[in-house]
This record gives sequence, structure tokens and C-alpha cells, in this order.
Amino acid sequence: MAARSDGVGLRSERGPILLSLMLATALVALDSTIIATASSSIASDLGHFQQLPWLFSVYLLAQAVSVPIYGRLADVLGRKRLLVVGIGLFLLGSVLCGAAWSMPVLIAARVVQGLGAGAVLPISMTITSDIYTLEERAKTQGYLASVWGISSVVGPTLGGVFSEVGAWRWIFWINIPLAIVAGFMLIRSYHEHRAVGERRERIDYLGAGLLAGGTTALLLGLLEGGTTWAWNSGASIGIFAAALVLLAAFIVVELRVEQPIFSLALLRRRVVAASTIASLVIGVVVMGLSTYVPIYAQDVLGTSALIAGFALAALTLGWPISASQAGRFYLRWGFRVTSVIGSSLVLLGALLTITLGGRSSVWLVAVFCFVIGAGMGLTAVPTLIAAQSSARQNERGAVTGTNMFARSMGSAVGVAVFGAVVNGHVQLNAAGVPEGAGLMTAMHLVFLSIAMVALVLLVAVMFMPAHRREPGIAGATEAAPA
Repeated sequence: MAARSDGVGLRSERGPILLSLMLATALVALDSTIIATASSSIASDLGHFQQLPWLFSVYLLAQAVSVPIYGRLADVLGRKRLLVVGIGLFLLGSVLCGAAWSMPVLIAARVVQGLGAGAVLPISMTITSDIYTLEERAKTQGYLASVWGISSVVGPTLGGVFSEVGAWRWIFWINIPLAIVAGFMLIRSYHEHRAVGERRERIDYLGAGLLAGGTTALLLGLLEGGTTWAWNSGASIGIFAAALVLLAAFIVVELRVEQPIFSLALLRRRVVAASTIASLVIGVVVMGLSTYVPIYAQDVLGTSALIAGFALAALTLGWPISASQAGRFYLRWGFRVTSVIGSSLVLLGALLTITLGGRSSVWLVAVFCFVIGAGMGLTAVPTLIAAQSSARQNERGAVTGTNMFARSMGSAVGVAVFGAVVNGHVQLNAAGVPEGAGLMTAMHLVFLSIAMVALVLLVAVMFMPAHRREPGIAGATEAAPA
């Protein structure tokens, strides 16, 4: 659909389409913030605390692997059809999650949700770029960013409320009306016009399978090592060896296939490589905090799920606030300076979390999280825009996809690594050290690890270009912290 100049806003001719995309985005935005504050309640009800990281990892893994596949299929089959499929999968996954009777069933249902989320975010962004001009997209991003800002407050609050009243299943069932309305509005309002058959797109199913198998084996080894089996056992060594072989085969395939699922050639460019590393680290930090800040607040500090939700909301609220101003900053100071300021704030906030103890104020946790979130907004936007502005028009989709893929993979692997740290330490201390003390030590190790990863982020953004290279790119921005 060609871009039209009938105005931008919910009351314009394209307003119903924009609203449907906002509702679809709200599905993923709300889910990414609401589940963290309910994780302790879920574990208390279903048991298997050590499997808790899988709730996040399998969702993020399914999302990451499916993103590039949906991107290819959207070019072949159309955006609308694939987005409706994604919303439908997310709806099905939400129903199954709410009905789960055990932790393994809930984990399996989260895979279905992740497969839906893999279509919702990237295709929504693609439709926006299809129907709006570059100048108009600067305004539409404000609408999409508002979804994340609202979700950052509503999500943790609802998660806390549902947990307090013992109704954690509603954190999933609340998606049902949103998904139905979003799908209905999209089908009714969006009439896609596209050229078909100009180029036959080939889906790299082999690469997708190798990537899924390799990353799954890696996550399995990280999450189960030291708990289900010893780190130096045959099972552990075999799983990590399988992950190494599968990922190596994936790299070989991607270097040879005509239309790779993940373009490794783009990473030869310094700005794209630096942006990808930054996105990977951002995924690690954000999901690490999103997963374990609520657990720390509830199980170590003894706060309610609702208060823990407010602490997490500070992280996700700081992001869109600073992201909305990032364009103004990098136009004045350049990509490198802006992202260095942002990553320095991330590092500062991460270092401050190391000082937290068993009697710290939860409001202090919220302040530290807000600092980190503000830094993320000033880092994620200029690093992505710098990479996009260094690419040709026909490469920007691949560059954006690479950035989103890296963040999703960073989130999945980060949760797995931190889960291994927590699970291993809590198990070691279960015999003689009180649970609270052992968990506090584990949380301290998580915060220390996040600070070390934040240092990598600061180093990576040092390689960003000093100034933007393409006139007119200033209108672009990033809508979300997902």
C-alpha cells in the first residue's frame, strides 16, 4: 500500500489501521512486562522454581528464530495475512498459558505465544513503513511508543494485582479481548496492495532449523547444568558439543545460501557489528533485570507483588521517556556521543544495583532501574538509526531484522545464563544456608554479571560513527523496548 498524505492520527483515513497496529503491539508490550511480577506466584502455584527461567527463554527463543522467517513469508504471502496469523497464534498461546496445569505445559504454551510475537512486532513495523512516509513515521512512532509507555506502568501493576488475589492466570487471559479486537480491526481496515511474483523469495528453512536446534541445546545446557546434571557430566558436555556443532553448521549454511535467514555479510561493517553487539547486550540486561528484579523484591525484600511491579515499571518507563528525546540528542551531538551517554547511564545504574542488600528500600531499586531504562532509550535508538543510515535502501530491512534478532537472542541467552547462576547457587545453599540468604547472594551475582555486561555495551558503542550520514533519516525512531 502506497503511503498517502491524508494526515496522521487515529481520526485520519489510516487511523483504524494505526489503531489495530497499536493494539497488536500492546499484546507483546503488555506480555513483556506483566509476567515478570507474577513469576513468583506462578512458581508457588505450579512448583518447579528452577524451571522458571524457561518461561522467558523459550518465548524469546521462539520469537527470535521466527522473526526472519516471518519477514521472508511476509514478502511472499503479504503482511496482512502473516500478521493475522501471528495475532491468532498469540491468542492461542495466551489461552493455553492461562489453562496450564503444570510448569511444563505452561512452558510449552509460551512457545506458541513466542511464535505469535515473532510476527506481531516486525510485521507491524513493516506495515507502518508501507503506508506512511518517512516524515509521517516520525509521528506514528509517537503513537507506538505511547503503547510501550502505558504498558510499562499497566503491565507490572496488573501482574502484581493478579498475583495478590491469586489469579495469575488472568495475566494471560487479559490478552484474549485485545487480540480479538486487534485482529478484527486489521482484517476490516487494512486492504493490502502489493506486487506479487516480481521475485521468488526462498525461505532458508535449513538455517532456521540449525539455529533453533543450536540455541535450544545451548539454553538446555545452561539451564539444566548444575541442577539436573553436573557441569562436567557426559550429558552436559554432550549437549554443549551438540550446540557448538549445530551453530557452526548454521554459520556455514548462512555463508553459502543465496538468501540467508541471517545475513552474516552485514556484520563485516563496523557500524552494523557494533549496533548488533549493543542490541545483543541490551537484550541481556533488560531481560535479566525484568526476570530477577521482581524475584529480588518479593522473595528477598519481602514486598508484595504489586510493589515489585512498580519497581520494574521504573525500568520500562525510563526507556520510552528517553527514547522520545534521543532523536533530538543525536542530531545535536551525533550517534556516538548520545549512545555513550546512554550506555554510561546503563553502567552506572547496573553498578548501583550491586550495592543492594537484603534490607534495601524497594524504592531505591526503582530509582536504579529508572536510570538503567533511561540509558537504554538513549542507547538503543541511535545505535539502530546509525546502522540503518549506513545501509542502502534495499538493505535496511535486513539491518533492522538483524538488530531485532540480536536483541531477542540476547534476551533468551541472558535469561538462561542468569538462571544457571541462580539455580546453581540456590541449590548449593539449600542444605545449610537459609533460602533468603542464598537467594540474596544469587541476586548479587546476577547484578554483578549485569554490570559486567553493561561494560561491554559501553565499549561497543565507542565504535559508532560520530554523525549521521544520510539526510532525512532524522525522522526515524524506535518505538519500543521489546
